[in-house]
Amino acid sequence: MAGIRLHVIAPLVLVAVGKCARDPSVYVRKCAANSLPKLHDLHLEEVLTTIEETIGILLNDNSPGVVGAAAAAFSSVCPNNLSLVGRNYRKLCETLPDVEEWGQIILMEILLRYLIAKHGLVKESIMFSSCSTENVKDDSDGNSVYKENSDDAGDGLFRSELEMVAKSYLEGPEKYLSRSDYRDNNSFLMDISHFTSAKDNDDVKILLHSTTPLLWSQNSAVVLAAAGLHWIMAPMEDVKRIVKPLLFVLRSSSASRYVVLGNILVFAKSMPSLFAPYFEDFFVTSSDPYQIKALKLEILSLIATYSTFSTILQEFQDYIRDPNRRFAADTVATIGLCAQRLPNVAALCLEGLLALTGQESQNNEMDGEGCVLVQALASIKQIINLDPPSHEKVVIQLVRSLDTIKVPQARAMITWMAGEYSSVGSFIPRALMTVLQYLAWCFPSESLEMKLQILNTAAKVQVNAEDEDIRTHNKILSYVLELAKYDSSYDVRDRARVLKKLLPCNVSSDYMKEEANYLPHNRSVQLAECLFKRGAKQQAKPNDGRFYLPGSLSHLVLHAAPGYEPLPSPCSLVSGDLAHDSNHVHVEARGGATDSDLYEYGLDRSDEESISGSQDIATDSDGSDNSYSMSDSEIEDGAEPLIHLSDTGNANLNHGGSGEDSLMGLDNFGKLMSGKALESWLDDNPSQSSSQVRQAGGYSARILMGDLGSKVKPKTYTLLDAANGNGLNIDYTFSSEISSISKLLVCIEVSFTNRSTESMFKLSLHEEESNKGLESAEGASGTSERDVPTLVPMEEIDSLEVGQTIKRVIQVQFHHHLLPLKLVLWYNSQKQSVKLRPDIGYFVKPFPMDGKIFTNKESQLPGMFEYIRSCTFNDHIVELNNEETGPSSKDKDKFLVISESIALKILSNANLFLVSVDMPVAGNLEDASGLCLRFSGEILSSSTLCLISLTVGGKCCEPLTISVKINCEETVFGLNLLNRIINFLAEPPTMRS
Repeated sequence: MAGIRLHVIAPLVLVAVGKCARDPSVYVRKCAANSLPKLHDLHLEEVLTTIEETIGILLNDNSPGVVGAAAAAFSSVCPNNLSLVGRNYRKLCETLPDVEEWGQIILMEILLRYLIAKHGLVKESIMFSSCSTENVKDDSDGNSVYKENSDDAGDGLFRSELEMVAKSYLEGPEKYLSRSDYRDNNSFLMDISHFTSAKDNDDVKILLHSTTPLLWSQNSAVVLAAAGLHWIMAPMEDVKRIVKPLLFVLRSSSASRYVVLGNILVFAKSMPSLFAPYFEDFFVTSSDPYQIKALKLEILSLIATYSTFSTILQEFQDYIRDPNRRFAADTVATIGLCAQRLPNVAALCLEGLLALTGQESQNNEMDGEGCVLVQALASIKQIINLDPPSHEKVVIQLVRSLDTIKVPQARAMITWMAGEYSSVGSFIPRALMTVLQYLAWCFPSESLEMKLQILNTAAKVQVNAEDEDIRTHNKILSYVLELAKYDSSYDVRDRARVLKKLLPCNVSSDYMKEEANYLPHNRSVQLAECLFKRGAKQQAKPNDGRFYLPGSLSHLVLHAAPGYEPLPSPCSLVSGDLAHDSNHVHVEARGGATDSDLYEYGLDRSDEESISGSQDIATDSDGSDNSYSMSDSEIEDGAEPLIHLSDTGNANLNHGGSGEDSLMGLDNFGKLMSGKALESWLDDNPSQSSSQVRQAGGYSARILMGDLGSKVKPKTYTLLDAANGNGLNIDYTFSSEISSISKLLVCIEVSFTNRSTESMFKLSLHEEESNKGLESAEGASGTSERDVPTLVPMEEIDSLEVGQTIKRVIQVQFHHHLLPLKLVLWYNSQKQSVKLRPDIGYFVKPFPMDGKIFTNKESQLPGMFEYIRSCTFNDHIVELNNEETGPSSKDKDKFLVISESIALKILSNANLFLVSVDMPVAGNLEDASGLCLRFSGEILSSSTLCLISLTVGGKCCEPLTISVKINCEETVFGLNLLNRIINFLAEPPTMRS
């Protein structure tokens, strides 16, 4: 039923799901949990609270299967409502190992988010070292981790990676990298109060203890989820327990290996010491796909140490001979990365790379051996950049190989090194003259990238040249620029033109002298030196973006997948909410029923509150301070008394009894709830009426509201706006009038307003042809309904002048209380389709009755004919503020203001009769709890009675919680009317004139 995407039956399905959530069968409760996300997908905001309450009940279930389904529903419906988790946190941790595998993944994520939001991060974890205001070096536990690889270089690199990963977990990569100061290590530091200790916090202990067995699960996803949880929350000395389970998963399928290796890569970037002893597990096999080979190479470059590098280098030598030359090129790049991390082995790596360059220099194919040669030169360039003066001979050796190397990209790279290190040592400057002459001679036959690099190299040499060589270098530069001036590529010509502008003072050709005055001398020299002087530019470290939560889809696809959310802010969960929730669960456990069960068994919230508060009332010595009373002077000053006392409670309840009697009544109330809940569930005893079951009552005061008709302002809807109607604006409001033609017709007042610059003629509304077929199909139910038209012919408006407004009352028969009616609007001989949307609040008419009849009728409609929902009401706050600031602030009582606000809200949105407004006599002046408003109505189409009761809870000057109960034999109509009432009660307040 939940899969039927119809809003009409959604309330019925929700009621059924609520019943199934308490079914004795495990499979029924599990199906109820699986149906909740489908109901939530209908985007019915009015049932969201009920769905969340049902999820909270299912999370407290004793069956692991139900808990797993409830966790999936929680993640889909309300992932941020962590208070539901706080009620059952320890129970969920204990149930976690027994939950099905895919439910374990979701439940671990939920528990992790709750733990961080409630207690914050763990001091001993890796997150503390990068996010706290304390220096990690001062912490003995954190310092030991970095000392494991004290003989290796790059400690700062790993620390910065750890900081980036940790901050991305908390902020999200997009938000973190978008900040201008994201490279500043002090830009995102949290106070020490946002951290907790794993040794002292029992919640952290139980979660880590419950997830440790899951590290050896047969499901790779469960292992990865458990490893991610320990990676974030476990102390540093315990993080190593995730290594062997992750390495064991590498024996599974290729897809699982790729996902796990991607997560291991992030772990290795932050803490290389974790996987350094297990480097052999990352050696490439012949059956590995290329993507897995690339990940293993990158991990090996991170975890290599001085003691293991010789073994790894021997393995790399085999990889270089692999038929897949792309993989061989990646291996060469990995060697360069290892040389950068481990400077002491840079000479060994450089020797092997030079030998490889000599072997590959005869190949001209870029897609084969050429890519290996280019990557070897790139790695050599990185090694040379570590200490250029000590590698002067290497640069000379590479320059001499220009004759034998034919790959354009490789030649360009060697040319770049010749220009970049033109001022290094004593051999390179002396050889540059010959090199430049050779490059100038080869210029016309070179590739595009080589030509551009020759121009750059010539400019660099000219800027760095000594005085005695400037003249010779100028001649070569002028010659090359003249050749570039007539080149076929516009990139080369543009590059030459830029260089001519930058170097006018040192160029001797006539063409240069003509252009010498473009830039001032000093500015051109400074700009040239900034561009071509060695070391002037600092390259930013590339970022691969793999900083999403471990095991998430976003981590795999390298961008934020739909539904991805970073970790919650530490200590962001208010403990007051958890206390309220825990109290709620305690009462529910004692009584055995929720709020909806109380109403079902005939007990409303006012009875519960009056019983629970009877002890305070009985023991209060000063009744004038806490009970509502009216003095004689107040009655004399007012026109008439607004509040009349009446005994509407049970005479058997001793209102002035002792505290012991009150406590005894409270115990009996708990037993009554438990007994009635069990009997109703097992069908041992049919449901009793509200008047029969209600045992708690007392004296109440009836408030006389007076005439509210003049204050009722029906809501206005737009049928056609001026923008779409060529200046014609049509609004409509539902009227409380009853049609004299048929009980099926609803009266609607329509306002036609001309906002154009011209008059309009012959305006009328007619029924659309498509409605007639629907009407004939529905008319089979009876001849009386068949004779009722969908739209009673409207009196035509002959003329509508500019700015004029004319009102007409139309009578409409809606085919359903939720479906709009299609009409045709004619004006100025034009036709336009419009939709008239129904309001279920006007499908009823007032049914006058007194309070006693209301109670009797209500007692005849229990069980399945009774529906209850709650909402928050705020309209009275505006009215109370206006009363306090007004000149007659003492004229109105707060209870009267609240009652009037609620009554006007109901009567402005539904055609009902206000039966009574009752308030408890013993109520506190500032507490509106127990205030009850009753309304009655009769459904137009079936003459079925519809009874509505509103019970208020909360302080007068604060948002109130209103529990709405409807008793109606037509279940679908009653549920939809209940949802409508909840919607407009929860709407923001509007100022009444």
